Amino acid sequence: MRIAIVEDDLAIAQMYRIKFESEGYEVEVAENGKLGLELCKEMQPDMLLLDLMMPEMNGDEMLAKLRSTDWGKNTKVIILTNMGETEAPETLKGLGVLDYVVKADMTPRQVAELVKSKL
Repeated sequence: MRIAIVEDDLAIAQMYRIKFESEGYEVEVAENGKLGLELCKEMQPDMLLLDLMMPEMNGDEMLAKLRSTDWGKNTKVIILTNMGETEAPETLKGLGVLDYVVKADMTPRQVAELVKSKL
């Protein structure tokens, strides 16, 4: 199983990479939405963990572009951000997000369990 993590905080991205690799997943990381879109096109992940607030291209913009492609319209996506769900962009509605996780509210182990349950 392949997981793409699109997260601009490299310490957080590495923490999740290590956690998922220890669970046996193949993991790739991109540090902004623009690189994340390219990564997803190449990798075609089974799951995308997507931050919202990033340089170059925000997560909601990246997800809209991902959904407009044949290869990305059915990608499983979990939003993993520190932005509260009530502050999330309206554009997320209708983009097929499986779950919305506030990073500060869950440990990496809990996020790994959530991913496992959605795959």
